[in-house]
Amino acid sequence: MKFGIRKPSPKKMLAARLSWKRFLRHNLGLKVPRGWGWLTNPKKALYNRIYNRTSISLWSLIKKLFG
Repeated sequence: MKFGIRKPSPKKMLAARLSWKRFLRHNLGLKVPRGWGWLTNPKKALYNRIYNRTSISLWSLIKKLFG
């Protein structure tokens, strides 16, 4: 588990935007409403909840400093 500042990865950001899973979800309407991750994949939802509360994005730090 990561604590502290997350390091951005342009390669992963681009891969996530161009994945076939995202294409299917968005174009075929197979999306589940926000907050329903507990139903689809509880283990991943728990991990993501803890990860997002214990680490901070570099972009949010920049936004707080200059915004």
